[in-house]
Amino acid sequence: MAEEQQNPEEQNPDALNAGGDSSSEQPAEQLAPPVNESFKWYIIHAYSGFERKVRESLESRITAFGLQNRIGRIMIPTEPVTELRNGKKYTIERVFLPGYVLIEMDLDNDLWHVIKNTPRVTGFLGTGDNPVALSEKEVSSILFRTDVSKDKPTLKIKFDKGEQVRINEGPFANFTGAVDEINEDKQTLKVMVSIFGRSTPVEIEFSKVDKVVE
Repeated sequence: MAEEQQNPEEQNPDALNAGGDSSSEQPAEQLAPPVNESFKWYIIHAYSGFERKVRESLESRITAFGLQNRIGRIMIPTEPVTELRNGKKYTIERVFLPGYVLIEMDLDNDLWHVIKNTPRVTGFLGTGDNPVALSEKEVSSILFRTDVSKDKPTLKIKFDKGEQVRINEGPFANFTGAVDEINEDKQTLKVMVSIFGRSTPVEIEFSKVDKVVE
């Protein structure tokens, strides 16, 4: 099960870089250049659901072994998902690549062993004992997906045909009707509401309706 975190504003520090400062988990507009020209990006395989535990363990081991100048950012690709719980909407940060942790470092044999022996780490992306470094373009293609998602969080709400909902926004606010069609891709519903005594279909976004609790 993918790891999820509520209150995404209060995320753990991502990485220990050469200056010892933490950086944000996702890039704002573009991937910042490494603080050390020798740093390259790698992908670590971890137990699914333990991505943040692996990052915490890595940060502890980096400090214990004095490797702050060898390790840059440690990132977990996440995306915002809005869930409906008891009639209230909550936005959580969900890992969209379970089992993967991105790490920026100046890798050598000793560091390879430190990373490989970190609890819940199963290995590196690559063949055998040869980790494959990612290009800046490849890393950006992974991390920027989250920026696009943040513009419009996906609502994780389950609707059923025939279910009663109440429109909470727009010209049909406070109208109640039955769900007639569900479009998961567009995140919209077709709701049949009674207007002047006639059943009329209204297409509306998931976010603009509430389930009617009987």
